[in-house]
Amino acid sequence: MIKVNFYGKLGDGRDVFLYSLKNEMGSQVNIINYGAIVTQIFIKDKKNILADVVLGYDTLEEYLIDKAYLGSIVGRYANRIAKGQFQLKGKKYLLSVNDGKNHLHGGVRGFSKVLWNAEAIETDSGPSLRLTYTSQDGEEGYPGTLILRVTYTLTKNHELIIHYQGTTDHTTILNPSHHSYFNLSGDFNTTILNHYLSIDADFITPIDRNLIPTGDFKAIRDTVFDFHRPIPISQHINDEDRQLLYGRGYDHNWVINNYQKGSIQRVATLYDPKSGRFMEVFTDQPGMQFYSGNFLDGTFKGKEGIVYQCRSALCLEAQHFPDSPNKSHFPSVILESNETYRQTTIYKFSAG
Repeated sequence: MIKVNFYGKLGDGRDVFLYSLKNEMGSQVNIINYGAIVTQIFIKDKKNILADVVLGYDTLEEYLIDKAYLGSIVGRYANRIAKGQFQLKGKKYLLSVNDGKNHLHGGVRGFSKVLWNAEAIETDSGPSLRLTYTSQDGEEGYPGTLILRVTYTLTKNHELIIHYQGTTDHTTILNPSHHSYFNLSGDFNTTILNHYLSIDADFITPIDRNLIPTGDFKAIRDTVFDFHRPIPISQHINDEDRQLLYGRGYDHNWVINNYQKGSIQRVATLYDPKSGRFMEVFTDQPGMQFYSGNFLDGTFKGKEGIVYQCRSALCLEAQHFPDSPNKSHFPSVILESNETYRQTTIYKFSAG
């Protein structure tokens, strides 16, 4: 089932709409076509109580000034590109800089700050919302006119499937991702430190002081980054580790084991013991950015006036590696004009 409601107007008079996808078991995902933002995800707990499990805001005006990318699609390039520049086929491109000296999540006006064209559709898998945005050649410094389509689908098995499809008229780079902040307890006054997390990875790409990958691969068995088995996020997050100090907690890219291009696999799990809610993450991407909400600092007032404190939620962002355009040994993010970009990421929810 899909419902559509008016959500607000942009400064130029264009309308923004809220699309509600609901399955027969009561799970619901709300999305606005500004920023392709997931505003709410309602999932039942072990006592059959429905609650919202993602951070967000109550009004469009708050999303317009949001700086934390709550619930949005980020791009063209998710994560950071060092010094906002890269070379492609011998030509240097200068991107907008919006994170110190670096380019972050698509720049000053990335995909999270634009109005997408929306089409609500019913599919065999469940209610879907198809969102399309055309990024013009030169936007934020990127080459080529890019057409990106993002389709959200809510299945009867409580899966939020996010499928991306992109084409360009000129060689470019592309690495979009989804940026929901999850707190499976449904209580945003609490932190996610007692959530149990697992990530199927043997390595991370370590970062420097500016949160840019050094280019190395760091083995993580028996370190503070070892999430091979589910452990509480609190277990090592405050340890005296140089990488944790750089990120002010976890803000790193995990190198997914057994990656094969185009093959979807389970890469992470998240569990909240109190509510019993469980989330699995499936993707065909080679990396997973685990961000533990370190920069939520009490200045973000969200839903129902709740102030989002440090580590009140976390992100699990399926992606290619940060700064890949400047690291030739990282998996390629180049999209040619005769190619079609495809990505599928799934967040699957259950309780027990």
